[in-house]
Amino acid sequence: QVQVVESGGGVVQAGGSLRLSCTASGLTFDAYAMGWFRQAPGKEREGVSCISRSGGYKYYADSVKGRFTISRDNAKTTLYFQMNSLKPEDTAMYYCAAGPYCTTNMRPSAFGYWGQGTQVTVSS
Repeated sequence: QVQVVESGGGVVQAGGSLRLSCTASGLTFDAYAMGWFRQAPGKEREGVSCISRSGGYKYYADSVKGRFTISRDNAKTTLYFQMNSLKPEDTAMYYCAAGPYCTTNMRPSAFGYWGQGTQVTVSS
């Protein structure tokens, strides 16, 4: 049984930082690209960053480029998301997902395994 579990969300003031983690079990972790998606109330789920199986390729949406960093540790089957210089518009539920590849077109439908999400709230 595949399990994907996010952690590290919370409430932070604008300009602050958070580090999200995502552990995956029940799948061959290094056989999957991994991604972070987010969904704010009343908005569609959007892909913000993904990383290839080896970690050699990373994609960032323009809205987070230069502020957020994605990384993975295949030995620990863990995905990370370092979020710096947070803004109120970053407030959303953040989801970790596993899929076959990482591209600039991060469609949620392309990712087959999902966690339950972790809430990030940035206060102004």
